[in-house]
Amino acid sequence: MPGNILKGSNGLRAGWRILIHAALVGAFGYGANKIADVALHGREPDAASPTVGIVTFAVMLFLLFLAAWIMSKIDGRRVGDYGFPWRRAFCGQFWQAVAIGLVSLTLLLAVLRLVHAYSLGTPQLHGLKILGYGSLWAVTTILGTMVEEFFYRGYLQFTLTGGIGFWPAAVATSALMAAAHMFNPGWTVLGLCTVGGFGLIACLLLRRTGDLWMPLGLHAAWDWGETYFYGVPDSGQMGNGHLFQGSFHGPAWLTGMPFGVEAGWPNAMLLLVWWILFSRWLRAVKYPKSAARAAEGR
Repeated sequence: MPGNILKGSNGLRAGWRILIHAALVGAFGYGANKIADVALHGREPDAASPTVGIVTFAVMLFLLFLAAWIMSKIDGRRVGDYGFPWRRAFCGQFWQAVAIGLVSLTLLLAVLRLVHAYSLGTPQLHGLKILGYGSLWAVTTILGTMVEEFFYRGYLQFTLTGGIGFWPAAVATSALMAAAHMFNPGWTVLGLCTVGGFGLIACLLLRRTGDLWMPLGLHAAWDWGETYFYGVPDSGQMGNGHLFQGSFHGPAWLTGMPFGVEAGWPNAMLLLVWWILFSRWLRAVKYPKSAARAAEGR
């Protein structure tokens, strides 16, 4: 019957809800691009500028939350159910992940320095510019990674989980994230695999903490460290106004260049260390709520 095609035991089927959500995001994004073209008189914005990044990502994030809010009315849920409950905003786990991300990146670069594959370079900023650009890039990377986390592991992950289960959904959203990075300059097969691998780790953190604040902290810290502090490529992208000007002197399998250190085999090993660390540290299942209740009942 037609009703069975549209609806299941939990209401409108997951596939239809994802299509509606995709249509909303696509329509909002198209409208935003047209407005930007008019405002910029057809000129391309400076993608390497942190201030341009703040405006761009803020608009994108607003549109994603607007689409999620509309879908929450259809689903009969709260927007916070899709990964970013505001009562947990910038919680302790967010800052723990920030520390892990920065320390991990620093240790990875230190290893490359020991094998003479990386040089820190000299400071490029002085005085108040250090604080100014550091703050601008902090806001930019938080907004940018929030867009990525919410796009792949927000409504999409939540709805797919209800349709096919959490881990199949995690594989699908991580593969989509990896495929999207083919639009980044300098991508490699290994680089795409590690992007997908990070997606799975972010899904593990979502599963074990119940929301996206810890994945956001890990992701944002890594991007801030690459883009601002160390001044190295972040998934093929370079930013203006970085503290140091890092350089690499080794084969691509070791350094990941020109995509970034995330495309090297040392980073693949780091992802494995992260998986083991987070799996053993965070043991409780908290996402989705139905799975958390089932785990508590055992």
